[in-house]
Amino acid sequence: MAYNFILVDIESGVMKITLNRPDVLNSFNAAMAHELRTALDSARAGKSVHAVLLTGAGRAFCAGQDLSEVPASTAREAFDIGATVRGTYNPLIRTIRKLELPVVCAVNGVAAGAGANLAIACDIVLASENASFIQSFAKVGLVPDSGGTFFLPRLIGMARATAAMMTGEKITAQRAWEIGMVYRVCPADTLQQEAMTLATELAAMPTRGLGLTKRGLNASLSNDLDAQLDLEANLQREAGRTHDFVEGVNAFLEKRKPNFTGE
Repeated sequence: MAYNFILVDIESGVMKITLNRPDVLNSFNAAMAHELRTALDSARAGKSVHAVLLTGAGRAFCAGQDLSEVPASTAREAFDIGATVRGTYNPLIRTIRKLELPVVCAVNGVAAGAGANLAIACDIVLASENASFIQSFAKVGLVPDSGGTFFLPRLIGMARATAAMMTGEKITAQRAWEIGMVYRVCPADTLQQEAMTLATELAAMPTRGLGLTKRGLNASLSNDLDAQLDLEANLQREAGRTHDFVEGVNAFLEKRKPNFTGE
């Protein structure tokens, strides 16, 4: 597929997806959201991709919804933003969470609104020292979407999440690391290299097992302990029947480096 608003490159088992509307800070229009979801679906369908790296072009990661797509005031009362969320952002967040491959996000600049929540829906988030996160919905009279009210309180706690969402304050990359929103803060000039190195390392791991781990983490957000223990046993049964488990054990016994295939 030819993409107009994202860049897609595959190298060393990593699909790197770059949001590519830098003139508008990579804000989402419907077409870019559709292209991103299509790329993620192709990562799931193809056997050559074992990890995904998501980032942005230019000086921003993603500024959220492109407000130029919102109708003029005369037509705004008939415009259903909820329908946009259901049709555009909800499927995108579900696709990321259901993709049983590691998804690394390299936040290279401002991540605002849906852009901030897209980032924290990924599995591992690296941020440039120049990055920032803004729950900007309150500034235009809206509520956080794209999974923000689900993920953010679980990452940083209800009190901090409430304050971030109600005040729309800018959270610096360093502060985001301190409160547990991101995994690592990187110098701006090494962010892409560090993120690609991490994604490549993950792609070379037993990604079938990593995908099952992700499935278990997703379920843990709603399961009670008994249900989660039962799920762990089921997932372990499935992992124990993979080629990578056999390869990992054999490599350990033979004192050699394993050759994982994600199967």
